[in-house]
Amino acid sequence: MMRPYNILFLCTGNSARSILGEVLATTLSHGRFIGYSAGSQPKKFVHPIALKLAREMGYPLELLRSKTWDEFGSVAAPHMDFIITLCDSAAGEECPYWPGHPTTAHWGFMDPTIDAADEQAMWDAFRKVEFGIRNRIELLLDLPLDKLDHLQIKDELHSIHHKLNQQ
Repeated sequence: MMRPYNILFLCTGNSARSILGEVLATTLSHGRFIGYSAGSQPKKFVHPIALKLAREMGYPLELLRSKTWDEFGSVAAPHMDFIITLCDSAAGEECPYWPGHPTTAHWGFMDPTIDAADEQAMWDAFRKVEFGIRNRIELLLDLPLDKLDHLQIKDELHSIHHKLNQQ
C-alpha cells in the first residue's frame, strides 16, 4: 500500500468545520488519508458539538485541538498532499507557503456555530455540515488518485464541491 495522503482542512477559527474535516477524512478513509485541521485565527478550543461528533465517529479526542495554520507551513510539518478551505473567510486570506505545493480547493460551508436559535438548531447545523463534508470526502475516496496528475486532481476537487452544491 502507498503511504497515506495528508489532507489539511482550514477555517478561520479551527473549532468546528475544519475539525469535522479532519475527523471525517481520517475515519472514513480507513488509513488512505490522514486528516489535519488548522485556522488562521484559531479559537483555542474545539466546539463541544464537534467533540461529540468526533467521539461518535470513534476519533481519538486527544488528537483534537484548535491550532494555527502556521504549524503546517514549516519545514518540520507533515507534508500535505491536499489543502481544503471550508469557510469563505479563510479562502480569501493570504495563506502561508505550503511546502511541496499541495493540491488546493475550496469547499465552503456556513459556520454551524452562528445564527442558531437554540441548541437543536445548532445540532442541525453541525449535522448539515458533517453530511456535506462526508459526501465530498466519499467522492474524493472514489477517485483513482494514483492515476491522476496534479491538475486533474485539482479539477476533481473543485468538481466534487460544485456537483454537490447543485443538488
